[in-house]
Amino acid sequence: MHLSETYERALIILIALHSIIVGVMLLFFAEWAIDFAGWSGAEPIFFIWQAGAFHFVLAAGYLVEYSRTKTISLLLIAKTTAFVFLIGGSLLAETPWSVWFSGVADGAMALTAFLVHRAVNKT
Repeated sequence: MHLSETYERALIILIALHSIIVGVMLLFFAEWAIDFAGWSGAEPIFFIWQAGAFHFVLAAGYLVEYSRTKTISLLLIAKTTAFVFLIGGSLLAETPWSVWFSGVADGAMALTAFLVHRAVNKT
């Protein structure tokens, strides 16, 4: 199957949408999100809000970079860094289920985006 730029654009939008949803959860539903993720508290709340805002910045960055240059460097850097940080942190300390899950999900997003981008730009 030949992957077109349409598929790549849809993938980038879905990955950005994921970041927006995480941002909304952390910024507007911080205490619920932290509890759901398996952490025992949301204090100080400011840093959770900051993480939410950061997810909005990343989502915007993914979309702006792709729309302007058709590249995915920021996405690959962010998702690969998240993968290494989350999985590495889980190996070094006891963490809730959400840390492993998020690390695997970020790694999968980075790998999928890389492979799709490579396939689209091969033609």
